[in-house]
Amino acid sequence: MDRIGDKWSVLVIVELASGPRRFRELQRAVEGISQRMLTLTVRRLERDGLITRTVLAAVPPQVTYDLTDRGASLTHLVKQLADWSLAHKDAIGDSREDYDRANPGNEIR
Repeated sequence: MDRIGDKWSVLVIVELASGPRRFRELQRAVEGISQRMLTLTVRRLERDGLITRTVLAAVPPQVTYDLTDRGASLTHLVKQLADWSLAHKDAIGDSREDYDRANPGNEIR
Protein backbone atom coordinates (compact mmCIF):
# COMPACT_ATOMS: atom_id res chain seq x y z
CA MET A 1 0.00 0.00 0.00
CA ASP A 2 2.88 2.39 0.66
CA ARG A 3 3.97 2.12 -2.94
CA ILE A 4 0.52 2.25 -4.51
CA GLY A 5 -0.52 5.27 -2.45
CA ASP A 6 2.68 7.16 -3.23
CA LYS A 7 2.09 10.04 -5.65
CA TRP A 8 5.23 9.42 -7.69
CA SER A 9 4.70 5.67 -7.94
CA VAL A 10 1.19 6.17 -9.26
CA LEU A 11 2.44 8.60 -11.91
CA VAL A 12 5.28 6.30 -12.98
CA ILE A 13 2.92 3.32 -13.23
CA VAL A 14 0.48 5.38 -15.31
CA GLU A 15 3.29 6.43 -17.65
CA LEU A 16 4.65 2.89 -18.01
CA ALA A 17 1.15 1.56 -18.77
CA SER A 18 1.63 2.80 -22.34
CA GLY A 19 4.92 0.92 -22.76
CA PRO A 20 8.60 0.84 -21.81
CA ARG A 21 10.33 4.14 -21.12
CA ARG A 22 13.88 5.28 -20.65
CA PHE A 23 14.77 7.14 -17.48
CA ARG A 24 14.83 10.59 -19.09
CA GLU A 25 11.52 9.91 -20.84
CA LEU A 26 9.98 9.10 -17.47
CA GLN A 27 11.50 12.19 -15.91
CA ARG A 28 10.06 14.43 -18.64
CA ALA A 29 6.64 12.73 -18.46
CA VAL A 30 6.27 12.85 -14.66
CA GLU A 31 6.02 16.58 -14.14
CA GLY A 32 7.75 17.93 -11.05
CA ILE A 33 9.73 14.82 -10.10
CA SER A 34 13.42 15.29 -9.34
CA GLN A 35 16.08 12.93 -10.63
CA ARG A 36 16.71 11.68 -7.09
CA MET A 37 13.01 11.03 -6.40
CA LEU A 38 12.57 9.22 -9.72
CA THR A 39 15.60 7.06 -8.97
CA LEU A 40 14.17 6.13 -5.56
CA THR A 41 10.72 5.53 -7.01
CA VAL A 42 11.83 3.17 -9.79
CA ARG A 43 14.11 1.28 -7.39
CA ARG A 44 11.25 0.77 -4.96
CA LEU A 45 8.88 -0.31 -7.72
CA GLU A 46 11.51 -2.72 -9.02
CA ARG A 47 12.08 -4.10 -5.52
CA ASP A 48 8.33 -4.71 -5.18
CA GLY A 49 8.30 -6.57 -8.49
CA LEU A 50 6.10 -4.00 -10.22
CA ILE A 51 8.60 -2.90 -12.87
CA THR A 52 11.65 -4.33 -14.56
CA ARG A 53 14.86 -2.47 -15.29
CA THR A 54 16.70 -3.50 -18.43
CA VAL A 55 20.21 -2.30 -19.25
CA LEU A 56 20.81 -2.28 -23.00
CA ALA A 57 24.32 -2.86 -24.30
CA ALA A 58 25.04 0.46 -25.93
CA VAL A 59 27.54 3.28 -25.56
CA PRO A 60 26.57 4.92 -23.32
CA PRO A 61 24.49 2.18 -21.67
CA GLN A 62 20.74 2.69 -22.00
CA VAL A 63 18.29 1.72 -19.28
CA THR A 64 14.61 1.07 -19.88
CA TYR A 65 11.81 0.46 -17.42
CA ASP A 66 8.68 -1.57 -18.07
CA LEU A 67 5.78 -2.92 -16.04
CA THR A 68 5.86 -6.54 -14.96
CA ASP A 69 2.65 -8.57 -15.20
CA ARG A 70 2.03 -7.70 -11.55
CA GLY A 71 2.55 -4.01 -12.25
CA ALA A 72 0.34 -4.16 -15.33
CA SER A 73 -2.44 -5.70 -13.24
CA LEU A 74 -2.49 -2.46 -11.22
CA THR A 75 -2.97 -0.11 -14.12
CA HIS A 76 -6.77 -0.18 -14.18
CA LEU A 77 -6.89 0.53 -10.44
CA VAL A 78 -4.32 3.30 -10.65
CA LYS A 79 -6.14 4.81 -13.62
CA GLN A 80 -9.38 4.84 -11.62
CA LEU A 81 -7.57 6.59 -8.76
CA ALA A 82 -6.07 9.15 -11.15
CA ASP A 83 -9.46 9.74 -12.81
CA TRP A 84 -11.13 10.18 -9.42
CA SER A 85 -8.43 12.65 -8.37
CA LEU A 86 -8.89 14.72 -11.51
CA ALA A 87 -12.67 14.67 -11.22
CA HIS A 88 -12.56 15.91 -7.60
CA LYS A 89 -9.50 18.16 -7.75
CA ASP A 90 -11.42 21.47 -7.77
CA ALA A 91 -13.88 20.41 -5.05
CA ILE A 92 -11.02 19.24 -2.81
CA GLY A 93 -9.24 22.57 -3.35
CA ASP A 94 -12.44 24.41 -2.42
CA SER A 95 -12.84 22.29 0.72
CA ARG A 96 -9.28 23.04 1.76
CA GLU A 97 -9.80 26.78 1.31
CA ASP A 98 -13.04 26.62 3.33
CA TYR A 99 -11.30 24.68 6.11
CA ASP A 100 -8.35 27.07 6.20
CA ARG A 101 -10.68 30.10 6.39
CA ALA A 102 -12.65 28.47 9.22
CA ASN A 103 -9.46 27.43 11.05
CA PRO A 104 -6.95 30.28 10.72
CA GLY A 105 -3.43 29.44 11.78
CA ASN A 106 -3.84 25.68 11.27
CA GLU A 107 -0.68 23.87 10.25
CA ILE A 108 -2.34 21.07 8.31
CA ARG A 109 -0.99 20.84 4.78
